Amino acid sequence: SSDRSYDESAFEYTKALSSYERSLVIRKIALPPNHSDFAQSYNNIGLVYHHMGEYSKALSSYERSLVIRKIALPPNHPELAASYNNIGIVYYNVGEYSKALSSYERALGIQKIALPPNHPELAASYNNIGVVYNNMGEYSKALSSYERSLVIRKIALRPNHPDLATSYNSIGYLNYSIGEYSKALSSFERSLEIQKIALPP
Repeated sequence: SSDRSYDESAFEYTKALSSYERSLVIRKIALPPNHSDFAQSYNNIGLVYHHMGEYSKALSSYERSLVIRKIALPPNHPELAASYNNIGIVYYNVGEYSKALSSYERALGIQKIALPPNHPELAASYNNIGVVYNNMGEYSKALSSYERSLVIRKIALRPNHPDLATSYNSIGYLNYSIGEYSKALSSFERSLEIQKIALPP
């Protein structure tokens, strides 16, 4: 929870990291070198480093996970998309927007083949791509991505799902930043309506 001290959180991350690293050692003894379980171990280690803000270590772990998944899994397996997505998030967090965009687009390309056309993970990828374009100042591309995400979320999710509120909010902020104030207001109002129902008072 948010009231935990930094020391408690850091201790929990250290414990998690230690546990995942022990798991990796055991797998190295028990499994062939490119077994897909190794990819999960490296991915888990990457997630912990990511939460700790150790982005270069997170990226290294995610990339090792991806290399193994490329060997162990079929070329359009959803776990490959998850790897590209995680790598994209790290690049986004360190401000490497073109690399983030490339990773998110690789993830989306796999998801389009591997998943049904209105799967929520496709919506998440379009949203991520929109966020990057927005930060790059490519507002029309950002808006297009946000809108594609929203279309899928309207089909895939219940009408008052918080992710719909997030989509309307993103579209609202983008319209506000380009001076489309009435469109922005409309999106913010839709977002607020959903949040009133979806979130506790």
